[in-house]
Amino acid sequence: MKLLRNPLAVISLLVILIFTVIAILGYAITPDSSPYANEQHLEIAVKKPGFKVKMLKIYDSENIDQNANLQQQSFIKTILFGKPITTTNIPIYNYKTNLDGSLTYEVFTGDSPNDGEIKTLSNTTKHEIQERKYYLGTDRYGRDLLSQLMIGTRVSLSVGFIAIFIALVIGITLGALAGYYGGVVDNIIMWLINVIWSMPTILLVIAITFALGKGFWQVFVAVGLTMWVDIARMVRGQVMSLKEKEFVLAGRALGFSDFRLIVRHILPNVISAVTVIIASNFATAILQEAGLSFLGIGVQPPMPSWGTMIKENYGYIILDAAYMAIIPGLVIMILVLSFFLLGSAIRQAADVKSK
Repeated sequence: MKLLRNPLAVISLLVILIFTVIAILGYAITPDSSPYANEQHLEIAVKKPGFKVKMLKIYDSENIDQNANLQQQSFIKTILFGKPITTTNIPIYNYKTNLDGSLTYEVFTGDSPNDGEIKTLSNTTKHEIQERKYYLGTDRYGRDLLSQLMIGTRVSLSVGFIAIFIALVIGITLGALAGYYGGVVDNIIMWLINVIWSMPTILLVIAITFALGKGFWQVFVAVGLTMWVDIARMVRGQVMSLKEKEFVLAGRALGFSDFRLIVRHILPNVISAVTVIIASNFATAILQEAGLSFLGIGVQPPMPSWGTMIKENYGYIILDAAYMAIIPGLVIMILVLSFFLLGSAIRQAADVKSK
């Protein structure tokens, strides 16, 4: 309840919740529901936010049944994988339906109307014309920038969750062993912690990424393997303090095993302190993933990532399309700041000495 009385904490929770909903629903709410939001039209590349264009969808006679099946695709499958493109989509300026049922249209070229090629579609070809709006404009490949941004949310939050899980498993395990047993076990684990601690984090992440290879899952493992040190040090200190408490001594007197004492009696009293670190580490994981993707050794195209979007579009900062790189940067800043503010609020709420 003390946490909810902090307005910054409430705002941070709300922002994180919005990003989480976007990541979960994914392709179900993106304007471009194709896999990886990767529908490209070079004719409409680098268009401003709010750009509108008529899109001619031509159905291949061989794919009509396949398209019908896609319309009946399950909601869960659509959320996870999107819908493959089964039509030929052509941006056009204008069109006219002729008396014989054929369609005459002018192909969009990016220049002014009446400069495009005039083509005719026979009356036997199934087609559909829709007006498509690009709320944040298009990138240099003619992809919907908003859809790329929304699917990129899934990558950033996934890296955070899985990297934190890996870090928790390693950090809590090693920290609990070091704090409970002490002696040689503590010396060995502390030596390992100090070695990892002495290395620059980003360089260690890059080294692990090169060792594991580029890719989606490799980023999770690389980030997770560098974030357990803080958790291990904190858990070690807490366990060293708790193992001398009366309830642990009573458990030993009753003949409880070390495993039971650590897992069922000591660690539950450590979790509240661990949650304070989780929020800040979550933000760090998002930053590290964006940095790796910007360097080209993180998530690989065509999978969208905020870091990749900045890398592909940073050259437009000195042109009149700086928003293409600034918007992903702002999104990263907002989400990371939300996690840091939430972590700070949790720390204050957990501090019994504070007013």
